[in-house]
Amino acid sequence: MRTIRYAAAIMLPLFMTAAARAQKAPQKFPPWSAGANNPAADKGYVFQVPDIDNVPDLHGNPANAKLVLFIGGNQFFVLPQLIAGFVQQHPELRGHIFYETLPPGILRRQMAAGGALTLGNLTLQVQPDVYEAGARVLRMMAAKQQVTGVTEYATNTLAIMVPAGNPKHIRSLNDLGKPGVRLSMPNPQWEGVANQIANSLRKAGGDALYQSVYKTKVSNGATVLTEIHHRQTPMRIMNGQADAGVTWASEVEFQKSIGNPIEGVTIPADQNTTAIYAGGVVKGAPHAAAARAWLAYLKSPEARQAYQRFGFGPAPATPGTKE
Repeated sequence: MRTIRYAAAIMLPLFMTAAARAQKAPQKFPPWSAGANNPAADKGYVFQVPDIDNVPDLHGNPANAKLVLFIGGNQFFVLPQLIAGFVQQHPELRGHIFYETLPPGILRRQMAAGGALTLGNLTLQVQPDVYEAGARVLRMMAAKQQVTGVTEYATNTLAIMVPAGNPKHIRSLNDLGKPGVRLSMPNPQWEGVANQIANSLRKAGGDALYQSVYKTKVSNGATVLTEIHHRQTPMRIMNGQADAGVTWASEVEFQKSIGNPIEGVTIPADQNTTAIYAGGVVKGAPHAAAARAWLAYLKSPEARQAYQRFGFGPAPATPGTKE
C-alpha cells in the first residue's frame, strides 16, 4: 500500500504538468470544457480516455438533479457560464443540474423513448424539464401541447469552418462544390442546422450546389456526414480528414477561443441563414418551477452577454418573426 501511495505521489504532479501542457496544445478531442460543463458539486473519481470514454454531452449527476435540461448540442460551450450565473440566483440548485447537449433530433428521440438513452453499455433514464432547440420546432411542439412557455432567447448565423491558414483557399459556399475539397457536414437526420445550410447552399449556387455537397459528394465519400453533431467537424479538420465544413458561426469562435487551429470564412448576409433558439417547459416536467426560472434567466442581460461572447445574436424583438 505504501508503494502505491509513493507512486501516486510521484505520478500525480507529473500528470498535472502534462495536463497543463496539453491545455496549450491543440485540443482535438472533447470534452473541450475540461470538465467545466459538469455542474455536479462532487464529481467523485474522474475517469476519461480521449476519444474512447469521454461522454462529452452528458453533464452532471442525474441521480440528484432538481433541474434537467435537454439542450441542442451547439450551445455546449456557453453552458458553464450560464449555469454559474443561474445558480448564483438559485443557490439551492447548485450541484443539482443535469443537462444533455446532444443534437435536437436525438434528444427528441430520447424523449419519445421515455427519457431512456443508451451509450455503449450504459443506459440512463431521465425526464427533461426543459427542451431547447430551433424556434420552429418549439412552436410545433407547443401546438401539440408537448411544451409550454416557449421562450426565444438567441440567434445564430452560419460560417464555413476551415483549418488555420485555409490551405484549400475556400472563399465561398460555391467553393465547397469543387472537386478535391473534402467536407464534413451536419446530418439532416437529426441536425436542424442541415436545413439552414441547404437554404444557404441554394441561395449561393442553386439546387446544383446543394446536390453537389449533400448528394454527389456524400455518394463518392468527399462529404462525410456527422454521426453526433457539429463537434465532429473541427475534429475531422484538425485530424486532416476534412478541408472544410459549414457550422454555426459561434462554433468557429469557440474553437478559436480555446486555441485550436481553426478559422472561419464569412458567408455574405444574402446567402446566410439566421436561426432562432428557443426553449420550453416539457409537459409533465418533474421540476416545472425550476424550468420556468431557467427560461426566465435565458432572457436576462447576463445570459445574453454569455451568448454574445461566442457570436450569438439576440432574440428577435417580435417572437416568431423568423425561422
